[in-house]
Formats: sequence, structure tokens, C-alpha cells
Amino acid sequence: MPRALILVGSEFEDIEALYPYYRLLEAGFETLFASEDTGELKGKHGYIVNIHLKFDDVDPSDFDVLVLPGGRGPERIRNNKKAVDVVTHFMERNKPVAAICHGPQLLISAKKINGRRLTSYWGIKDDVEIAGGIWVDEPVVVDGNLVTSRYPGDIHLWMREFFKLLNRRGLLSAVPKE
Repeated sequence: MPRALILVGSEFEDIEALYPYYRLLEAGFETLFASEDTGELKGKHGYIVNIHLKFDDVDPSDFDVLVLPGGRGPERIRNNKKAVDVVTHFMERNKPVAAICHGPQLLISAKKINGRRLTSYWGIKDDVEIAGGIWVDEPVVVDGNLVTSRYPGDIHLWMREFFKLLNRRGLLSAVPKE
């Protein structure tokens, strides 16, 4: 069974974490949330997710897919070395990564966007460009293993393109049929 990891920090954007979580579960992925501590974590709009793993306990080689939701969460965890190491692992091994809104802040901290084409929330456009990323104002941008979007209004396009990438990589065909 393929495995997906979603990195969240306090005040994550609820829908940007929950929508991919349920879509990946529906597709047959074992999908886990990771953060600085286990237990419950509240999103920006009050939704609560159960954190399955602490960053310190994540072995990124155990996962096939990474999701980086936005909100305030990325800003709060981007200085966590282990969280950044997880992002680095995925980017260096060309594994599928989906980032939305402020999620690219983790890619910036991992120093993995130089020369990459991506989008994000407009408020971090300068950060993306200073880090060497090629920022574009489009609802969804696919650059190799990386699928990015701007904000919750783009979420359906973000996941559509991410699932196309997963299909091209053979990860959806690996899902057991019932």
C-alpha cells in the first residue's frame, strides 16, 4: 500500500490539509499527519487533526508522497530541522510533492526551489523569487515532481494535477482493488 505524509504546524489551513488527506485515503494510501508533537492539532479554522508522528520519528524513506498545506503552519515549522530534512529527502529523490499557499515556505527552507517553476500565496512571492524559484500567478503549476497552487480556491485543480502525477508515477495503480 502506498504511503502519504502530510506535514502540519499549528494554525495550518484546514481545508488544504483535510482535502488531500481524504482524497489520498479514498485512493487507498495510508495517509499520516506529522508535526512537532503527537496528539491533536487545531487548524486555523478550528478543525482538529490527529497527529500520527512527531517529525523526529519520521523516516521519509517509508513514504511515497508528501503534502505541504499552507496557513500559518509552514511558518511555524520551517525552522524545525527534521521537518526540513523530510522535505529535502522528497525533493532530492524526485518523489511527488504537493504544496499549496504558504506550503512552499518549507521548500524554501530546504533550499530546493532554485530554478523550479511554482506558485504559492501571493504574500510569499518575493520569498520564492529570492530563493531562486520562478514564481507564476497560475492556479496550479506542475514542475517535475512538484505540484503547487495558490490558495484554497485552487484546491480542486491542485489535487487533480497531483493525482495525474501519481498516476503517471504508477502510484495509483499500486492501490489494491476491492
